[in-house]
Amino acid sequence: MLSFSFEWDSRKDHLNQEKHGVSFGEAQGAFLDDRRIIAKDLKHSTAKEQRYFCFGSHGGGILTVRFTHRDGHIRIFGAGYWTKGKTIYEQTH
Repeated sequence: MLSFSFEWDSRKDHLNQEKHGVSFGEAQGAFLDDRRIIAKDLKHSTAKEQRYFCFGSHGGGILTVRFTHRDGHIRIFGAGYWTKGKTIYEQTH
């Protein structure tokens, strides 16, 4: 079993739940999909910090999670069941 350490801003988690109906706690489930896809977020990455997407099956759908690696943790910025992430996941498999 894979072991990940997650963290997030509680205010952003609350806003994400209101906007997209997904908690960051729930979003962790996308990383448990053995067929998950990790892709660079070229639009939001900087020279100082690389950002990524995780596309993974969870909760009956394909969940997209926006994240970075910080101090040995996966820091989640956003998550949702978005059409674009589902399309990328399905085209890859």
